[in-house]
Amino acid sequence: MTFDPDRRTLLRNLAAGTLSATAMGTLSANTLASPKIPEPFKLKGNINHSVSRWTYGDLSLEKLCMVIKGLGFAAIDLVGPKDWALLKREGVDSSMCNGAEISLEDGWGDSRFHPQLIDNYRKHIDLVADAGYRNLICFSGNARGMDPETGLKNATEGLKKILSQAEKRGVVLQMELFNSKIDHPDYLCDNSAWGIELCKRLGSPNFKLLYDIYHMQISEGDIIRTIRDHHQYFGHYHTAGVPGRNEIDGTQELYYPAIARAIKETGFNGYIAQEFIPTRGSIEGNIESLKSAIQICDV
Repeated sequence: MTFDPDRRTLLRNLAAGTLSATAMGTLSANTLASPKIPEPFKLKGNINHSVSRWTYGDLSLEKLCMVIKGLGFAAIDLVGPKDWALLKREGVDSSMCNGAEISLEDGWGDSRFHPQLIDNYRKHIDLVADAGYRNLICFSGNARGMDPETGLKNATEGLKKILSQAEKRGVVLQMELFNSKIDHPDYLCDNSAWGIELCKRLGSPNFKLLYDIYHMQISEGDIIRTIRDHHQYFGHYHTAGVPGRNEIDGTQELYYPAIARAIKETGFNGYIAQEFIPTRGSIEGNIESLKSAIQICDV
C-alpha cells in the first residue's frame, strides 16, 4: 500500500487531536492498543536518532514513546508545548519543537507576517528554553511573486528582531529546506544556497538550517558534497526515500549509509530524524520500517 498524506494537513490534525486511522491504512483497535515492538538492537552511539511525530500519527504519542524506547532511542521531532509534559514523563527529548509557525506558506520571507511571527516566536523561544529544549523550527514561507533577494532581505530583517532573545535563551531557530518542485510549490527556501546566504547575513550560531535530505535530493541533488562543504550551517537533518517519500531502503535512489557517514564525519552532534511515510499497511510493519531505517543510519 502506498499513500502520500499532506504534511500540512497531518500537522494540523495532530495539533487538533483529530488525526484518523486513514493516514496509514485501516488498522484494528487491538493493533493500536498494543503495537508489537521489534526485538531491540544495540546502537553504535555515533548518531543521535529521532523520528517525526506526524509520520507515525496513528500511534498515540505515549505509544510512540514506548516504540522508540523499545528500538533504543528517545527523541521525537515536531512536538509542540501541549505534549512536552508527556515527553518528559516518558524520558523522551523534543528534538525539534514546533508551534510558533503560522503555516508552511506564511513565513519569514514575507514581511506582512512579521508582526504575528515575532509575537509567536518570542513566546515560544521562552517556552522552549523553560522546558529545557533547544531547537525550534521555522519556515521561509512562499514567494507569492517575490524575487529571492527580496525574500532574503525580509527574512533577515524579521529574524534579527528575535535572534538576540534566542541567543540569550540558548534556543536555535532552524529553517527547514523544502523542495518547490513536488511538495511545496513557491516555497522560498527551496535550495541550500538561499538558506546558507540567510545564515551568513544573520551571522548567529542560533540560526541554522534543517537540511531535509529528501527535499534537497529533489531540488538539487549532490547531497554528500553539500553536507561536507556546508555542514556548519546545518543544525538538524530529516530523511525520506526518493522518489515517493517512503522507506529509505533499496527501493529508492539515495544511499543513506553513506549519507549518515558523511554527516558523522563532520563531527555533527545533533539529530538525524526519520521523516519517511511508512507503507507496510500495519502498525507492526510500519514499526519494522522504522527499525530498519534506524539500523541503516546507525553508522
